[in-house]
Parts: sequence; C-alpha cells; structure tokens
Amino acid sequence: MKVQIFVTLKPGVLDPQGRAIQHALGGLGFAGVADVRAGRFIELELAAGVSEADVRAMCDKLLANTVIENYRITGFD
Repeated sequence: MKVQIFVTLKPGVLDPQGRAIQHALGGLGFAGVADVRAGRFIELELAAGVSEADVRAMCDKLLANTVIENYRITGFD
C-alpha cells in the first residue's frame, strides 16, 4: 500500500523558500501571487501490517519537525 505525507510549515513560521519562489514568480512576470508556502511530499510504500499509527510515529520521530511543521497523511482510506 502507498501512503502520502504532506509536510507544511505551521502558520506564523517564516518560510524563506516560499518567499524566494514568490519573488521568482514575480520576476518571471507572474503577477497576483500574494503568498507562497513551500512544503514537502513524501510517498511511502508500506508492507502489510503497517498501521496509520506506525506512520504517525514515523512522522513524529523523523519525517516532520513537529515544533514548526504540520503533516497530513493520506492513503489509509
């Protein structure tokens, strides 16, 4: 089974990568981009028996810095 993990900065945390993307888009002539927040996408291929709780533990211990980042897991439908 494949699951997807989306990691994003928490609201209020400065996002220098997002700012750089926003600036570059403006420089390329793309007007109207008010804000950009950059994040990460992680896809895991899981063996049978790996639970959503196991994946949450992976996120909490390694895949996300929960002090400044949120994460969302999809694929456990």
